[in-house]
Amino acid sequence: MNHEEHEGLEGIPGGRPHPLYLQAFVIFVAFVVSIVCVSLAVAASVWDGVYTEEQAKRGEAIYYQRCGACHGPSLEGGDMTPALVGGVFTSTWNDLALSELFERIRITMPLNQPSTLSRQQTADVLSFLLKQNKWPAGQAELPRELEPLKEIQIQAIKP
Repeated sequence: MNHEEHEGLEGIPGGRPHPLYLQAFVIFVAFVVSIVCVSLAVAASVWDGVYTEEQAKRGEAIYYQRCGACHGPSLEGGDMTPALVGGVFTSTWNDLALSELFERIRITMPLNQPSTLSRQQTADVLSFLLKQNKWPAGQAELPRELEPLKEIQIQAIKP
């Protein structure tokens, strides 16, 4: 290749890369790496099987003893109590951390005896609610501590 044929090849494929191409490439790689890191840090969701069938079964028994009188046998709610299943329920809690629903139940329920459910009972009842809303069970029990529950997002629609 003579000098005339080589002239102008800098910055194009096959020639020496132009410094601006290198800068753009470095910025692109940094962008892709940041996207990957953010996607790996995404919280779990209720679609990831965050409770067990056994835990939901325990929660069902507690629900019918402590919650069913107000929220109904089918969790449909009543005149003064909200439904715990269905579109209104899932849209109300959509995109919130599961810890928020856990704390609402633990602190304010049952209405006639607030704050009388233990953390384990609250986790069990919440597992029953997740099951009734058709979110899948998994291999590990729903935690009763707030920190891990803050990492689980309620999502009405499967991502």
